[in-house]
Amino acid sequence: MSEAQQRNKVLVRRFLEAQAKGDLDAVKEMMSPHFVDHNLRPDKKPDREGYLRVVAEEQDAFSDIRYIIEDQIAEGDKVMTRWTGSGVHDRGHYQGCAPTGRWSADKIIDVHRIEGGKIAEEWKGASTIAALQEERLVQVERERVEQEMRVARSIQQASLPEGVPTLEGWQIRPYYQPAREVGGDFYDFHLLPEGRLGLVVGDATGKGVPAALVMSTTLGMLQLAAQGSDSSSPGEVLSRVNETLFARIPQNMFVTCFYAILDPKSVRLRYANAGHDLPYLHRNGGAEELRARGMPLGLMPAMNYEEKEMVLDAGDSALFYSDGLVEAHDPEGKMFGFARLRELIGEHGEESSLENLLLEELYSFVGEGWEQEDDITLLTLRRS
Repeated sequence: MSEAQQRNKVLVRRFLEAQAKGDLDAVKEMMSPHFVDHNLRPDKKPDREGYLRVVAEEQDAFSDIRYIIEDQIAEGDKVMTRWTGSGVHDRGHYQGCAPTGRWSADKIIDVHRIEGGKIAEEWKGASTIAALQEERLVQVERERVEQEMRVARSIQQASLPEGVPTLEGWQIRPYYQPAREVGGDFYDFHLLPEGRLGLVVGDATGKGVPAALVMSTTLGMLQLAAQGSDSSSPGEVLSRVNETLFARIPQNMFVTCFYAILDPKSVRLRYANAGHDLPYLHRNGGAEELRARGMPLGLMPAMNYEEKEMVLDAGDSALFYSDGLVEAHDPEGKMFGFARLRELIGEHGEESSLENLLLEELYSFVGEGWEQEDDITLLTLRRS
């Protein structure tokens, strides 16, 4: 190797070392005034000033920057360098990517042409460019998912009732806790003729915007079906909604829903169930299921829904809920379960803050660091 080729290798080493240190003056000093950057970078000019801006952007975006030169080959006026660059992306945007806080390393191959003791041209291997493009795609996908969750959350929150009806002699307490990934939980109240009240708890399958849209659509259909009929039949309401929803819902989706109509004067609760988790009635120190047969909404046409009726005595309470509670898992993968919920209702159903007790039991069961898997909806109806 000639002495000139040795000097070229040393120059490229110093050039990379200055970049790693963020010494822009030294980098600029080693570049030819007519330097050309052959790397494709969006919104960056291929000249010396554009290259220096890329180096400055890297310093602003990464901490603990390290360049390790692994091999160099010199031939004629060109030097090929194989090196590894690493750092923590924790400071600012780089190549359109927001900070991730992650340490990363890339293997890079550079080719530099030297002219008059200065770096005149640079070509960079595709590995680092591909890594940046991949990181950018991950960033775009993450932003898309976050935007979708915001949209779904706004749809869900706008669809839920703003207040709770007040009925003398009755206590109605809803509780709703969304998960990070938006589900299709919903609840609602229908003010019906003759002082009757419709109570709804349901869950649309799926996550994100599709579940939120189906949930919102179902709530509107239930409201119209309940108010557009003089009937006090919750089974008829569910049947009408099922027919309408079946024609409009995606084939891979359905809605479970428990619908009850309370007559405060006769203290009777008439109810029907479209495949939803069975509510529990607390009475005389025990808990019993409120059973009624029926398929989920939107799954099959021409469905009938069995109706049941019961009288709520003083002190009785009913809990309607979604599967986000019973299907929560502890660190070992064990499910909270229906049996546990039924036992808790039997022991503590007379307490006015039953939902708070259930949540305390849930948090004790799942332990610290639990990430909520699904929305949790609780609706308690109690006769004073």
